[in-house]
Amino acid sequence: MSSVRRFYDELAPDHHRIFPAWDASMARQASALDALLGRALGAGPHRLLDAACGIGTQAIGLARRGHRVVGTDLSPRAAARAAVEAAARAVPLPTAAADLRALPCGAGTFDAVVCADNSLPHLLTVGDLHTALTGLRRVLRPAGLLLVTVRDYDEARRTRPAAPPPQVTTDAEGRETVTLQLWRRHEDGERYDLRHIQLTGQDDDWLVRECRTTYWALTRRQLTAHVEDAGSTEATWHAPHGTGFYQPVLTARRPAGQSAEAAATARAQR
Repeated sequence: MSSVRRFYDELAPDHHRIFPAWDASMARQASALDALLGRALGAGPHRLLDAACGIGTQAIGLARRGHRVVGTDLSPRAAARAAVEAAARAVPLPTAAADLRALPCGAGTFDAVVCADNSLPHLLTVGDLHTALTGLRRVLRPAGLLLVTVRDYDEARRTRPAAPPPQVTTDAEGRETVTLQLWRRHEDGERYDLRHIQLTGQDDDWLVRECRTTYWALTRRQLTAHVEDAGSTEATWHAPHGTGFYQPVLTARRPAGQSAEAAATARAQR
């Protein structure tokens, strides 16, 4: 995962530039996720882990809504920036650098775990994905909620685009940023290499930054199967038009009436 960590370390200073208005996006995304939390868990506040917090886009927004949020991220630079940005907004948000496959949290610690922004598809093997999903389920309390958001890979694997549309944003100082992505598919048709390119206007010139990473384009059916194999239940997909969140959201639960390990064993024996 060193290449993924490097990708987000390099992206951390400018990650906010992909959003037309970062604080407004924080609020909008938190509202969508909070509604899902409320429907599943009842009125909060809840104790949440944002297990791929990045620079804090979801974690800060959810903390602003009163939830007790802890943030972890593979990138030390991203996690550190999330803490700084939260403090600047007078929001409590303890953060730490941590791998999804080895979360430094006790079993049953959280009411809900969020893993957003297409983070899980960085795990490129069945073994790594299973380890991460088992760990996410482990840190949930019984009947706790897992929320995962990913790109719409069903559509991407059907249409096979070479790149998503470019994004253009303008910051408070009037500087424009153009964000481009280029995708190169692997021979297996599922994994792809991504080149993330940002051009930011500086005076009469452009500052160009590029970072690269790899993803596994998991369909909804694939990811549902992996989540269930890792011991979670009640897997349900929520489309953007129904939630207001910009990516499809998968919710699932840690079983309440039996251990997750027993649930996984029973499923395997069916």
